[in-house]
Amino acid sequence: MEFPVQTANPAKAEAACLVVPVFKDGDLLPAAAKLDDASERLIGQLIERGDFDAKLGNVQLIPFAPGLGADRLLLVGLGERDKCQERAFIKALDAAFSSVAGMMIEDVAVAFTDVPVPERSVAWKSRMTAEAVHRAVYRFDEFKSEKAPRPRLDKVTLLLSDADTTDEAREGARIGDAVGQGVAYTRTLGNLPGNVCTPSYLAEQAEQLGRESSGTLEVEILDEAALEELGAHSLLSVGRGSEQPSRLIVMKYQGAESADEAPHVLVGKGITFDTGGISLKPGEAMDEMKFDMCGAASVFGTAKAMLGIRPKLNLVFIVAAAENMPDGRATKPGDIIKTLKGLTVEVLNTDAEGRLVLCDALTYAERFEPASVVDIATLTGAAIIALGHHATGLLSNDDDLALDLLDAGEAAWDRAWHLPLWDEYKEQLDSNFADMANIGGRPAGTITAACFLSRFADKFPWAHLDIAGTAWTSGKQKGASGRPVGLLTQYLLDREEEARQVESDS
Repeated sequence: MEFPVQTANPAKAEAACLVVPVFKDGDLLPAAAKLDDASERLIGQLIERGDFDAKLGNVQLIPFAPGLGADRLLLVGLGERDKCQERAFIKALDAAFSSVAGMMIEDVAVAFTDVPVPERSVAWKSRMTAEAVHRAVYRFDEFKSEKAPRPRLDKVTLLLSDADTTDEAREGARIGDAVGQGVAYTRTLGNLPGNVCTPSYLAEQAEQLGRESSGTLEVEILDEAALEELGAHSLLSVGRGSEQPSRLIVMKYQGAESADEAPHVLVGKGITFDTGGISLKPGEAMDEMKFDMCGAASVFGTAKAMLGIRPKLNLVFIVAAAENMPDGRATKPGDIIKTLKGLTVEVLNTDAEGRLVLCDALTYAERFEPASVVDIATLTGAAIIALGHHATGLLSNDDDLALDLLDAGEAAWDRAWHLPLWDEYKEQLDSNFADMANIGGRPAGTITAACFLSRFADKFPWAHLDIAGTAWTSGKQKGASGRPVGLLTQYLLDREEEARQVESDS
């Protein structure tokens, strides 16, 4: 996808379609005003006569507009000016590009950088525009025998009113393009069925990313024999009942000038299908348990985004992949397992398996002496009860890291909410027979799950993102969301900027 920038009069923009946002009160933005002048007040008259209602998300296509260089004009409603916040801006973008994607055209010009969103820069608006384009053209139809025609859009020109913001817009679009590709990759991995997307398949995807990276992504795959030798018995216990072998996938990116610079580590839960094991889940909506690897998918998507952006950071991406199935070899409630860290766990519920693979992955991360570690997991249904489907749950042993992630979520408009990680909650994990139990009961389930993981993250700044409520959508629009690739990408870019600032100050 191309995202060129243009500062000429938008009326002269040559494209198959020109997209123009309009406020409900008819107060035209600079680009729209120039178009209105060039088209004999076409836009103004449509609004005045009530032929176009600029309600948020409304669109109207004008097949031919006199005086314009574009073949078509698409008006997009922004609603009321004083209510134009981030959510409204993104909703208007999604409405615009959803309409454009259905036109089967190859190029458009858009005038969204003029839209006044409080405290948001041209770079942010350009990034959100690029991300919205990727959302609109995304399709997942690999398994349909009759496929609908795919959108042909491959060029989106950003129209600017101020030439001084050209570099800013280009950089924003570059980041948005990379994030959009990472989100699409994450969605595809999440949407794949469990009989295709297995732990071995994820390992193959990592190797493919390594090949595509021109040597900048080093990939290591630990199979079950290597995990056994390592002592990762907790991870292995989850996949014992499956015919699909478990894997620990490690991808290392060196972008900093020094190989010795401490890396930032992302760890993803990769349960490629979760039946619950012996603690079998109810049958209703169990098909959605193919999404239980969306934490791993977001790590892959962020890695892809980073390969597109090439930040000057050292990064490590770890995926703990297993399939949780019930058979004669499966872990049973009451079994006690030994983790890579040496701590023992009494498994009270085999459906609390994500923490059992993540704990060994977190211990493995110690060897990199990381600057920070963030794990991402569809870990608890309790997160949905607490936060619904809008905010990702965030828990951390380091307040500065938590604040950095919250800020990144706000900047990327992929928001999280900070929950407590107090010692009082840890008592719920006490076991009569082992160092700890793998569940702490129904109260504060999201917090006690993070308390479990925190015992394996005592050597580094660590945060846990519970994406059970944000990783996918159920119902008619069922599918993976691609979250929190935007948040994670922004977090890492902020670390690059922070390192650059420290170097500059010194």
